[in-house]
Amino acid sequence: MIAILDVDYRKAGAVAAAVLAKDWTDPSPAAEVVAHVPEVAEYAPGEFFRRELPCLLAVLRRLPAAPSVVVIDGYVWLGPERPGLGARLYEALGGTIPMVGVAKSNFRGVVGTAQQVFRAGSGRALWVTAIGIDAIVAAEAVRDMHGAFRVPTLFKRADQLCRSA
Repeated sequence: MIAILDVDYRKAGAVAAAVLAKDWTDPSPAAEVVAHVPEVAEYAPGEFFRRELPCLLAVLRRLPAAPSVVVIDGYVWLGPERPGLGARLYEALGGTIPMVGVAKSNFRGVVGTAQQVFRAGSGRALWVTAIGIDAIVAAEAVRDMHGAFRVPTLFKRADQLCRSA
């Protein structure tokens, strides 16, 4: 099972969502899970993982079984040997579940680390980084995901799910 995760921050706390898919190309979720996180750390530049990681772990704990791969909205790597949120989540999960990061904007440090993915004729890339799975394989999987737009259908669903909860 593939778990696509997202987090929405509120005035107090956050909501984390997981959209589960059996295959990368699935047009609709196999299941959806939400976790309400009452307290989150303040945003600190360069340490986004301190705010987001506990939210992602909270929703992952609610899954009926461990996923075969986790996909996050963000970066696994911020540059060579510079871990991002995904690398930290991979480590927190014991380095056993492959992690794919899909970012909608370029971070200048990722040159040479991220794979650019162009979908649906969009001239704007998605930036894919990975650990525990080859980055090129991960980028191809993201490119092939369902949806007629730049952002895949199940990514949009994860965003909608945490915003509406």
